[in-house]
Amino acid sequence: MIRSFEGMTPEIAESARVDESAVVIGDVTIEADASVWPGTVLRGDEGEIVLREGCNVQDNATLHEGTEIGPYATVGHNAIVHSATVGRRSMVGMGAIVLDGSTIGAESLVGANSVVVEDTDVPESVLVVGSPAKVVKEVEDSPWTSASDHYIELAKRHDETSELIR
Repeated sequence: MIRSFEGMTPEIAESARVDESAVVIGDVTIEADASVWPGTVLRGDEGEIVLREGCNVQDNATLHEGTEIGPYATVGHNAIVHSATVGRRSMVGMGAIVLDGSTIGAESLVGANSVVVEDTDVPESVLVVGSPAKVVKEVEDSPWTSASDHYIELAKRHDETSELIR
């Protein structure tokens, strides 16, 4: 479902994929080759949400006000990103939470079920885990930083072969 709110209408690139069961409301921009998967909620009613080129927001994730997902970044299943920035080719793991004012540096990984508390600056190319999330190691050439490449292709396959049965 894609709908406007108080005169703000989502802007979605032609090559982006938004699943029919996702909810996209208000001040939301979805750039080229980005994908939004089933059950995801992008609620741009009290601040802008921007999904940069090639990023993917997976099933049942929730994004709200003042959030930017960087180019080719991944937000995993059931994750929450609230008024925060996720850098280029970073990954927010399944069930993780990134809170207000936080920034995830480029090519960094937030471990599954971790909580990045308010106003945290995660450096580039690190893995953070726990609650609150702490840096546990540097990462270099992690396959997870290119997960978006797979999702760009997967979205194309869905567009070409999916069909609504009911």
